[in-house]
Amino acid sequence: MSCDDSGPRRKRIVLLGIGHTNAHVLKEWASAPIPNCDLVCVSNYPTATYSGMLPGTLGSQFSDDEMRIDLRSLAEQGGAELVLAETSGISLPSGEILFSDRAPIKFDALSIGVGSMPVGWEQHSASPLLVPIKPMQTFLERLNTRLTHCSSAKKTPLRVAIVGGGVASVEIAFCLLQQCRRRERAGEFSIEIFTSSESVCEGMHSRSIGRIQRLLTSRGIGITAGQRVTKVDDSGLTTEDGSRHAVDAVIWATGAAAPPVLAKLALQTDERGFIATGKTLQSLSDPRIFAVGDSGTMIESPCPKAGVYAVRQCPILSHNLRAYLGGGDLRDFVPQGSFLKILNTGDGKAFLEYGWLSAHARWCWTLKTWIDRKFVQEFRTES
Repeated sequence: MSCDDSGPRRKRIVLLGIGHTNAHVLKEWASAPIPNCDLVCVSNYPTATYSGMLPGTLGSQFSDDEMRIDLRSLAEQGGAELVLAETSGISLPSGEILFSDRAPIKFDALSIGVGSMPVGWEQHSASPLLVPIKPMQTFLERLNTRLTHCSSAKKTPLRVAIVGGGVASVEIAFCLLQQCRRRERAGEFSIEIFTSSESVCEGMHSRSIGRIQRLLTSRGIGITAGQRVTKVDDSGLTTEDGSRHAVDAVIWATGAAAPPVLAKLALQTDERGFIATGKTLQSLSDPRIFAVGDSGTMIESPCPKAGVYAVRQCPILSHNLRAYLGGGDLRDFVPQGSFLKILNTGDGKAFLEYGWLSAHARWCWTLKTWIDRKFVQEFRTES
């Protein structure tokens, strides 16, 4: 369906942030561009990081390149333009994305997919111990810098705290320990997870949670549950009961919070600051604007901020951008009620949960690796 085959003016789709959903639009553009329409991608980084492979890369199971999507090559292959810049806002009357250091970019349709940040990180950002898990593009470099500094500055063992009890935190704990073992440094590290929830991996079945907690304990990974971290300073952290914990690095991997850029866009949001959308993924403030992945919340049927939903939104966003510019019917996104969960346990195995089925085995790791590599391979360009 064309943008505007009858008129002389070319139209323009802008992708702000190239997360899982927007990356699909960019990939599809190479084989199915919209006639008489340009595609512009705006990103803070030249690569996109696939979150599913981040823990495995930390654990040296993948190379750094394997988890990254080269946005410049992808844009060049599709004839799209990649702009590396930080957005300062949106002008709705003129239909422009604004920047502090370059000219505005006009849009006829805009898809926002800038992801999220971990809840509460900014309250402790002054601490040199803090290493937020996002932005993922720089997480491993920042973590390595912190751990290297600690290793050269003080005695062992290094004490690493992971704040947040979700799946990402658990995978990071397992894979960081595995990295230490591969480097024959396991005895030089202590790792402890801090979560305000009553257990790790809240939302999974109780049987799965019990098995995962026993697995963590068997590997010497501590768990402090039911305690929110209230302070991170130069020497450690404090929990809400007043307990002090001396640590050398704090990996902040809590749940999703709206990134600061969303507050600059003057669009209607939910109570947490994510862009409020309808079922077609369009902003409730302006039908030209779509918000996908973690960036948007469907007010009528909100779903968890998880990468699987961003991936499932791909065909809906692609169709709806074309339909909106071409005057066709838009489709609703209907999130599934449950989905396959596979946790990397860092040892060549993975923990799988699907419905009431759970397993911890090598075949689960093989399945996870196949899924992850297949996803990233879809974005590889021909050399």
